[in-house]
Amino acid sequence: MKQPIVIFLMTVFLAVFAAPASRGDSALPSEPVALRETVTVNSNLVRLGDLFTGAGEKSPAVVAYAPGPGERAVFDARWLYRIAKAYKLDWKPLSIGEQTVVKRESQIISHEEIRDYVLAALVDKGTDADMQVELSNRLLRIHVAGDSTATAAVEDVAFDPRTQRFTAVLVAPADNPAAKRFRVTGRLHKMTETPVLSRRIPPGEVIASDDITWIKTRSSRLQRNTILAAEDLIGREPRRGLRAGVPVRASEVRRPVLVPKGGLVTMVLRMPSMVLTAQGRALEAGSDGDVIRVTNTQSNTVIEAVVAGAGRVSIRLLDRIVMN
Repeated sequence: MKQPIVIFLMTVFLAVFAAPASRGDSALPSEPVALRETVTVNSNLVRLGDLFTGAGEKSPAVVAYAPGPGERAVFDARWLYRIAKAYKLDWKPLSIGEQTVVKRESQIISHEEIRDYVLAALVDKGTDADMQVELSNRLLRIHVAGDSTATAAVEDVAFDPRTQRFTAVLVAPADNPAAKRFRVTGRLHKMTETPVLSRRIPPGEVIASDDITWIKTRSSRLQRNTILAAEDLIGREPRRGLRAGVPVRASEVRRPVLVPKGGLVTMVLRMPSMVLTAQGRALEAGSDGDVIRVTNTQSNTVIEAVVAGAGRVSIRLLDRIVMN
């Protein structure tokens, strides 16, 4: 009798304690399948797991080619539904407007880097290094695969000295047998070192050497009276406020004003035996050596005089009558 009772008790024990354990060991519910609206890939292939979450073991399956580096491709609802159905995924589009945008990761060879590659190739052909490259496509950038090196090489370049135009073929990435070739065109511009102001200077302030910096400017954009020597700026003052970083024309600066317009001046007439002076009023401003009009404050006669210093003008011998 004891043996059946023992078996019964063991059966009850297992029923109570083993059942929860068996439920805990059961497989967890799988992740539901959902569409990814945007995804970025780093290879030339698009896999099932790139498009759908919850694809499980089928995720590595290749379903399409990826777009080129830096480009994107759009997969619409109908195509996505056919792929899901082919791989027996539990997914259907909620509307015809559902889609996935696949972007290809890339590294960028910038517009400035492309210009540098072209200029280096042209210099190797004998072109002056003091030139600037202007590409016909001002927005040109080259995308290479994200796992590649962002380098390029100029495979071929042709230059016409008469028109200053060039054509070049760039290969990117460099030293890659599968590299793409890009045809670029443009022209060269002669550059000139030009002194400019490093800060805004108001009228009347004298320009010092510390106020000058240098930039390279296209020679074709410089006006004929543009100042090209720092000595022609130092010691001058602006006629009007001058901006920083902009080439300065000779007509925009002058020597410091020694005689302000409307200011009182001492008129000086020098003769071999005497020196005569009189008071006048300047009708216009003038710097050292400028010829300005001056009114004699006693006779109201207007004459021309040469600025000889601060508040002082020199009278020519022919105008000595105004000193009377």
